[in-house]
Amino acid sequence: MLIIARLPKKDRQNRLVQFLQENPFATDEDLAELFQVSIQTIRLDRLELGIPELRERIKSVAEKNLDPVKSLGIDEVIGDVVDLQLDVQAISVLEIKEEHVFARTQIARGHYIFAQANSLAVAVIDADVALTATARIRFVRPVRLGEKLVAKAVVRNRDGDECKVRVETKVQGELVFTATFRVVGMSNVSTRNI
Repeated sequence: MLIIARLPKKDRQNRLVQFLQENPFATDEDLAELFQVSIQTIRLDRLELGIPELRERIKSVAEKNLDPVKSLGIDEVIGDVVDLQLDVQAISVLEIKEEHVFARTQIARGHYIFAQANSLAVAVIDADVALTATARIRFVRPVRLGEKLVAKAVVRNRDGDECKVRVETKVQGELVFTATFRVVGMSNVSTRNI
């Protein structure tokens, strides 16, 4: 992560506003490290500037950018969906907590990382029902307790009811997981027949 040399308060606050416009998912800890100040200083800056805490920023971004999920319930997507444009792209954020890691190593269990990507690939499809047919996945590096996964799904191409969806998951801009899913969408299907 780029670190900004210590700045006077006014300059720091201006840079903080600019940085958060481009990176709304940055935590107070990330910002404190970036600006070389305490977390409390960042919180005071946010309070003075009227910038909400991370959870509120995520909700705000999500409310502006969400199409209604059709293929599954929004609560069935792993992570917080912050952008959804059906048949185009989707973004979700998942913070790795104690329940997501192995106790001894504090490394995230792979099925949570996969589940975030897979559920996002299904959610982005504009169909009543969407199912994963195949997946090619690659874990690039281990993810640790406290890291925030930002997964972005992009629909690459559509051939009838089939879509190829590419998902890249990053931690602070660093690629940690990639997947290409072939997802089949079905409209006007009774879920009792599935």
